[in-house]
Amino acid sequence: MEKRQIAILGSTGSIGAQALDVIRQHPEKLEVYALTANNQVELLIRQAREFRPEMVVIANESKYGELKEGLKDLPIKLWAGSDAIAQVVEAGPIDMVLTAMVGYSGLKPTIHAIKAGKAIALANKETLVIAGELITKLALEHKTPILPVDSEHSAIFQCLVGESNNPVDKIILTASGGPFRKFSREQLQHVTKKEALKHPNWDMGAKVTIDSASLMNKGFEMIEAKWLFGVTPEQIQVVVHPQSIIHSMVQFRDMSIKAQLGLPDMRIPIQYALSYPERLKSNFEPVNFNKFNNLTFEEPDTTRFRNLDFAFEAIRQGGNMPCILNAANEVVVAAFLQDKIGFLEMSDVIEKAMQTGTFIASPTYEDLVETDNTIRMKIMKEMK
Repeated sequence: MEKRQIAILGSTGSIGAQALDVIRQHPEKLEVYALTANNQVELLIRQAREFRPEMVVIANESKYGELKEGLKDLPIKLWAGSDAIAQVVEAGPIDMVLTAMVGYSGLKPTIHAIKAGKAIALANKETLVIAGELITKLALEHKTPILPVDSEHSAIFQCLVGESNNPVDKIILTASGGPFRKFSREQLQHVTKKEALKHPNWDMGAKVTIDSASLMNKGFEMIEAKWLFGVTPEQIQVVVHPQSIIHSMVQFRDMSIKAQLGLPDMRIPIQYALSYPERLKSNFEPVNFNKFNNLTFEEPDTTRFRNLDFAFEAIRQGGNMPCILNAANEVVVAAFLQDKIGFLEMSDVIEKAMQTGTFIASPTYEDLVETDNTIRMKIMKEMK
């Protein structure tokens, strides 16, 4: 494996920070070419001073002065604004772009990276939720590989290596169940932001953690799996596995099932994506089966956690409905984190958005941009 030049979009977030830890362990194989962040300029400056990339971008233009001052003694090219992030990924020396930005913001730079022929290490699941058909077509057209970073999709990908001629019967996505797995509907009406942000197994950013608590994250992963692995929603089963040791499974037509196991450490799938097809040696902790001798499985409860059903309905309808789903979810999660809406109310708002949003069967990129903007503005207006 030759040394790879990596652009990390969202380097100050949970995935970005863990990716830098992977690169820190393998400087002979992986090198940072570009770093981008949205707001956390102080952390971005510290990262840039350690890894000395060629380019650094801060999306929030009001933070550009602070970024420039903090890196004035280093020969690093600096930019600001969301358009700059989309342009940076096209730089010639970049071999791979890790899309670790949160939500809708990851769509545009991912499209630019694909068109530039860069391998994509995809941690931004919303990209495929919003525009799965468009992204997969572009990837085929530009012969651009998309390597999954989510632990579940990395697990499926690893189970499929060497099985290219064997049709998949079923994909089994595992879910931890989140912090409220055993809560009654009445209890869910009163849960707090602080409680929702305490995931039992994974250390993730706030938005993804709330999505995990509501099972929307698993719904998004189902949609992502549909596009990544070319299966139908009917071929995807979600199973709650509270221990988070089995990250996902693939069932083949002979009823054999492959599973990928590991401790809940995102650095493992990140490293696999950045180094594929080589497996780099790591110092990550292995599974001790003496400690995990009781792996359990159960069916998700979609009467209490309705978002999972909404995701299945959105992908069955297709068109811009997953975009409507995502836009509504991003607005209500932000509102919940600001204590403006209750946990169960989030699903009510999402359901209404799906029922009243303008459906487009074959949306263009411009249609998706308009859908996202319209749904956001409508919900925020209604919530005032």
